Amino acid sequence: MMPSSPIRKLAPYAEAAKRNGVHVYHLNIGQPDIKTPQCALDALHNIDRKILEYSPSDGFLSLRTKMVSYYARYGIYLSPDEIIITAGGSEAVLFAFLSCLDPGDEIIITDPFYANYMAFAISAGAVIKSVKTSIEDGFRLPSIEAFEQQITPRTKAILICNPNNPTGYLYTRSEMNQLRDIVKKHNLFLFSDEVYREFVYTGMPYISAFHLEGIEENVVLIDSVSKRYSECGTRIGCLCTKNKMVRDAVMKFCQARLSPPLIGQLIAEASVDVETSYLHEVYEEYLDRRNFLVDGLNKIPGVYSPIPMGAFYTVAKLPVDDAEKFCIWCLSDFRYKGSTIMMAPAAGFYTEPGEGRQEVRIAYVLNKQDLGQALECLAKALEAYPGRE
Repeated sequence: MMPSSPIRKLAPYAEAAKRNGVHVYHLNIGQPDIKTPQCALDALHNIDRKILEYSPSDGFLSLRTKMVSYYARYGIYLSPDEIIITAGGSEAVLFAFLSCLDPGDEIIITDPFYANYMAFAISAGAVIKSVKTSIEDGFRLPSIEAFEQQITPRTKAILICNPNNPTGYLYTRSEMNQLRDIVKKHNLFLFSDEVYREFVYTGMPYISAFHLEGIEENVVLIDSVSKRYSECGTRIGCLCTKNKMVRDAVMKFCQARLSPPLIGQLIAEASVDVETSYLHEVYEEYLDRRNFLVDGLNKIPGVYSPIPMGAFYTVAKLPVDDAEKFCIWCLSDFRYKGSTIMMAPAAGFYTEPGEGRQEVRIAYVLNKQDLGQALECLAKALEAYPGRE
């Protein structure tokens, strides 16, 4: 059965609150409030085509060629033929599953994970098996033994999101090497969702799945322009792999859906040329927001959030009986200075019912002033909530 999105399932409550004149601070969804680069907006405004035609099924060669140079900045060396443009990172995940997995095949994922992976797995007839991580140790990668215990003859892949959504966890070099060894030993695919590559808050170099030696043919990288350029609505992502058999299979699905979005590709191609000052300013803004939010959360009595080292999310534990009930109550019953908050109940990011019951995912995609108001609102809501523990 297809699950509801924990990110959007409470949207009707938020819309009802707004209709009643309530201001809702949206902390539930990874929609940045950062302005899209001017070069991208100029490309949109200056489209002078007389026909908005189909593009090649794997995307414009000019865009794929530019992305080769983009990846090279991160020590990821690809050819244009090894990059396939998709309708967002979501389509890239779905096409990876459909191309590499048969119905009944198993994917190992660390729990909690981006909830839509489950929907894509169900669409492909695949089965997700989770390896548990814990908020108490910051959601660090479990042991090799924990992965080995989940491997069966039907196991075909491991999926990671690095930096991680929903936890903000960043895999270390040793953890990535650990994953490489498991992938190599069992000849698995490594699906690596790296859409938050720009947002790494440590002094250490970013480690991509493509940096791992000896499993080049096993790696399928998922990417998107949505987050780094604040272009969620363009719906442009890509799937990258050196495995020609996988690319040939993916292309069949690409041809069946004809082409990725034309206008989105024009915007994405212009965005690759964005000045480094834009990316640096965005990085500094998110780092500042992270520090502000996590510090503020941990000052609220009974609330705990680890410090995420990447992306722009954190999972926080709240002193409530049920985080989903609390999130609904905030939208339907609670008001503070004419406002309320919307968060994503973390239970929807876990595999087993009951897990993450007191946790929420918070996206720090609002400016610091709004984050401060949201934190104040959260503190007041927790004081008033009848199910506080």
